[in-house]
Amino acid sequence: MNSLFRSQKWSYSFRTIVFIYFIGLIIIPIIGIYTQSFSSGITSFIDNLSDPLAWKAVLLTLKLAAIATLINTAIGTMIGWVLVRYEFPGKRMINSVIDLPFALPTAVAGFIILLLVGPSSLFYEWFGIDVVFHEPAIVLAMVFVTFPFVIRGLQPLLEELDKSEEEAAYTLGSSKSRTFFRIILPTMLPGILSGAMLAFSRAIAEFGAVVLISGNIPGKTLVASVYIFGEIESNNPQGAAAVSVLLLTISFLILWFIHKLNRGGQA
Repeated sequence: MNSLFRSQKWSYSFRTIVFIYFIGLIIIPIIGIYTQSFSSGITSFIDNLSDPLAWKAVLLTLKLAAIATLINTAIGTMIGWVLVRYEFPGKRMINSVIDLPFALPTAVAGFIILLLVGPSSLFYEWFGIDVVFHEPAIVLAMVFVTFPFVIRGLQPLLEELDKSEEEAAYTLGSSKSRTFFRIILPTMLPGILSGAMLAFSRAIAEFGAVVLISGNIPGKTLVASVYIFGEIESNNPQGAAAVSVLLLTISFLILWFIHKLNRGGQA
């Protein structure tokens, strides 16, 4: 009886610690950013959010993040397919390197891109194409930092796919393309969509890799995360909070969509 009581006590204490940690790390900062954004009233919030530079920065961020997401969705799907369906030398190493953007500091990623395609790089000397301080550089940075999401979202679904269904379809005379679109793709789609949405959410918040290579030109290459940093440097926390709340709300909606998608897939 005493051991059962101690076990319940430890269980309650453990849950309490986790709950307090979650509130302190997640809930309180979120409440704080929403409170800060509306601290001067709803009118001030709308004014900060409708500022031409802020609005252009948000729209540019959403556009470039969408482009990067489309690129990673296409490439990530192909890479995930190859890693699951084929055996080849170096497969394990490639599978490990895919997670490098998760471990690598994003500022280092930006510096690497600067070395590869910057004004002093061999790429510029050979092709004469000025990439850095233009939109393609921002897309390249977003593609790099969000590269693993689609692959890692797709791989478990492909590994769990029962190949007997494909073989049955082939036995019944179905073509490879028809089998892919009718049997394989529906299984892959939840992983592709959830990975793409996570990549998009990550891309709109990217700062470290972008700030070094974007040029931060207002209205042209100034993205939302760098705009937020600039507003804080300019002693305008309300303006920074307004844009932060918008990005945070978009991320919440994306997570809600992924949750609904995953629940639908499980059902």
